[in-house]
Amino acid sequence: MWRDLAPVGRSAASGGYFRQPFGSAERECQAWFLEQCAARDLDVRTDGNGNTVAWWHPHPAAFSIVHEDRVAGSADQGSDLRGLSVEGGVVTGSHLDSVLDGGAYDGPLGVVSALAAVDLLRERGIRPGRPIGVATFAEEEGSRFGLACLGSRLLTGATTPEQARELRDRDGVPLLDAMAGAGVEPDLGRSSLLDGIDCFVELHVEQGRDLVHRDAPVGVASEIWPHGRYRFDFTGEANHAGSTRMEDRHDPMLTYATTVLTANEQARVLGQRATFGRVEAVPNGTNAVPSRVTAWLDARAETDAALADLVAGIDRLARERADRDGTGLAVTAESVSGAVGFAPDLAERIVAGRDWPVIPTQAGHDAGVLSAAGIPSAMLFVRNPTGVSHSPAESAGVEDCLAGVEALADVLAGLAR
Repeated sequence: MWRDLAPVGRSAASGGYFRQPFGSAERECQAWFLEQCAARDLDVRTDGNGNTVAWWHPHPAAFSIVHEDRVAGSADQGSDLRGLSVEGGVVTGSHLDSVLDGGAYDGPLGVVSALAAVDLLRERGIRPGRPIGVATFAEEEGSRFGLACLGSRLLTGATTPEQARELRDRDGVPLLDAMAGAGVEPDLGRSSLLDGIDCFVELHVEQGRDLVHRDAPVGVASEIWPHGRYRFDFTGEANHAGSTRMEDRHDPMLTYATTVLTANEQARVLGQRATFGRVEAVPNGTNAVPSRVTAWLDARAETDAALADLVAGIDRLARERADRDGTGLAVTAESVSGAVGFAPDLAERIVAGRDWPVIPTQAGHDAGVLSAAGIPSAMLFVRNPTGVSHSPAESAGVEDCLAGVEALADVLAGLAR
């Protein structure tokens, strides 16, 4: 499966991936996923948000068998998970889109591992007592339409259809047009797919080096840090780069540059994260002082209060600099996700009797959106030897990936009984 996906959307120059939501490469990955589901005789369901869940339905006799086991309290594989109240479908999976020039593992590893876990459970002769679903969620990265986890946000109602209709990509293409062009019939909003998901477990490559330091191939998530994306619009006065004296300028690029340094300093002092990773200048000429600079801040912190303090501090210092430069500044919060603590009873049952560390993650995931919507959720991480993510250098070893499949299969076996 990994060999099939490896070349899709990969840049020959950088080795990175360009699988933009509803673009040709991402659609090719989705078509591959549907073929894999058909080969396993899974029941595929889709919604008008670009999400898909492929169900492995339980054996007809499994319900009575599991009920008898539960009453008797017999010890079988996954019995340490039996006390958790999960009465519907158990879903796993991830996403197939990527950031611009991204890595191979972020998202697709969770999808491939989910299919492999189903294969492994069947090899073990497991008959699930409740349906097991394999899911792919649309526009998880937010790299095209600027709103991370868009598919799962629409699925759960965290983002309204009205908000989604206003979304445009960098070329001005509306979300609805992009979806229709990809063969998705847009029907934005909370969908019936959500009704079948009573528990969600997402496997993901670790986006850091915590497991490397712990010398552990697999870990379990405890929480997701709160994070947000903020648009900074710096305005000034366009002018000639040669004839305009430095002291006569109202240069928004200067205000922006100082703000980048300020954000870096604030995040370091507070032990949080702040990144300006995207910038646009108008008129974007080499020999012109720009009239406008628009930049996007990605900010993350340990708590909601710490995130608010971090962004407020950057905003305040940026405005002070704008006053000195004779420029203007407007700050818009484009998306903010609060802290997500995964169901502690679920995490405890998953790690019971296993040597799997429980660690936080600073990256956002669909599992966090579903958890915030009240669906018991958990995450498994597979060790990333480089610790690098959102980059072609993202990596995972074959042995660790196979350990992740084994871990996911064990968890699903317990939850599905």
